[in-house]
Amino acid sequence: MANEVSSPVYQFDTQKVQAGYEPKDHHYAVSPPIYATAAYDFRDVDNAANLFGLREIGFLYTRLSNPTVAVLEERVKTLDGASAAIALASGMAAISYTLLNLAEDGGRILTSPYLYGGSADSFKKIYPKFGIHFDRAKSIGDPEALAAEIKPDTKAIYIESISNPSAVLLDVEKIAQVAHEHGIPLVVDNTVATPYLYNPIAHGADIVIYSATKGLNGHGNLIAGLILENGKFNYTSDKFPQFSEKYYTLRDVEGNHRSFPEVFPNAPFTNRIRFNYLNYLGAALSPFDAYLAIIGLETLSERLAKQVHNAEKLADYLSSHKAVEWVRYPALKSSPYHVLYQRDFKKGAGGILSFGFKGTQKQRETFLNAIRLFHYHVNIGDVRSLIVNSPQTTHGELELHEKVFADIPENLIRISAGLEDSADLIADLEQAFQKALAGN
Repeated sequence: MANEVSSPVYQFDTQKVQAGYEPKDHHYAVSPPIYATAAYDFRDVDNAANLFGLREIGFLYTRLSNPTVAVLEERVKTLDGASAAIALASGMAAISYTLLNLAEDGGRILTSPYLYGGSADSFKKIYPKFGIHFDRAKSIGDPEALAAEIKPDTKAIYIESISNPSAVLLDVEKIAQVAHEHGIPLVVDNTVATPYLYNPIAHGADIVIYSATKGLNGHGNLIAGLILENGKFNYTSDKFPQFSEKYYTLRDVEGNHRSFPEVFPNAPFTNRIRFNYLNYLGAALSPFDAYLAIIGLETLSERLAKQVHNAEKLADYLSSHKAVEWVRYPALKSSPYHVLYQRDFKKGAGGILSFGFKGTQKQRETFLNAIRLFHYHVNIGDVRSLIVNSPQTTHGELELHEKVFADIPENLIRISAGLEDSADLIADLEQAFQKALAGN
């Protein structure tokens, strides 16, 4: 119609504050309310039947969905340009539900060797007992050679957009192309980058995972995870027979059983997780934690920009320090990933960097014990600057040969830059170095 007014297309910083929430639908509350309720009254019998039959959108039970959690899902979905999102009780729940949904009937997942230690450890301890096995790619940095590592029963490729702890960057677009040529999805853990620094879906990823505990929330006060899908991958192929299963619970008004792709053509992956895995395994995100995540998102751009600034300052300082063997940060011209950084990370390479301490184990431990301003613990993406000896903590589950394959030397120290003044952070590192090297 000639007098139709199209909805405006808002920019990222507007969406991070307002997407997914309409005050008039919540008694005009400016900030999304915390819906602390276990269940919801039905309007009438027809409403109950339609909700249970998935013919009407609404809320049944907070294990499945909740108005506060829904705002978080919609907001992150918008920021990532996804077709759907589901919020869960932790980042590990997001990983486990994703992998089970892809390979519940058994199969293989081809992974990057550059992964969070908890992910890598769970891949060898938990999933093989359910018939899911993992192959650590030898050619993850060479997508053309990577195709040879895909096997007939490989169900997905799994990578991190910025790896923890070494800040490895990969050519996501080329890896996605290889995955799609073999009929499998690309899963990208985008925890370190967040959608502010990098959008995996725009580069070909089919599924995106977050530990919202980290940069998305950024305040170190909650545990949460998210799974997003792009709505384009075809899960009805013979490689994924579980998606073609027809369920009584998905029946239409005539009683015909239907599959998830039939009921949710634009979001079969996350809805299958919601109504199967979340429903029956129950890793539900609490409304209060969803609220904290929403509030954290409102300052995402500002936080990440400052963390990038501080990380760059710290990387420059460490690069010329006599007690530092090497520094890993893609913004450095010496980084092997600098070309990818320049192409794909226009807003910066995140707040994570690592360096090799040049000294003995005792000196390294003296250095860490002398830190005053940095917090010594295993989180990342916090407003506070954090430091940790990753090979002995976050990646301590890995055996020596696994650390070698993942290129995590024993002298690696990881920093997660926060929002403090960079001069104060550098001064803190310097005084710790001086104490560690005293008398040498």
